Amino acid sequence: QLQLVESGGGLVQPGGSLRLSCAASGFTLDYYSIGWFRQVPGKEREGVSCISSRGSSTKYADSVKGRFTISRDNAKNTVYLQMNSLKPEDTAVYYCAADRRLGYVCYYHGMDYWGKGTLVTVSS
Repeated sequence: QLQLVESGGGLVQPGGSLRLSCAASGFTLDYYSIGWFRQVPGKEREGVSCISSRGSSTKYADSVKGRFTISRDNAKNTVYLQMNSLKPEDTAVYYCAADRRLGYVCYYHGMDYWGKGTLVTVSS
């Protein structure tokens, strides 16, 4: 069964850090671009960051540039999202998703597989 599982969410104070993990089972992430998304109740889901299947090029939403870093460890079949200098407005459910289009560019649309999400709460 093809599955993506997010972990690493939790409660953190403003200015703190968290590292989210997206682990795949049933398929190899090497051949997939991976995106991180987030959603707040009542708002549309937004793309936060993505990493391409080839060349590991990355993309970030303007709101997280300089604070978030996406990376992949193909040996562990896992993609990470390191989140630093967290702000209350980063509070959301974070999802990872896999896109099987091979290439040097990643996208925030056309994803093939989704995880169930992990909640990140930034609050004092």
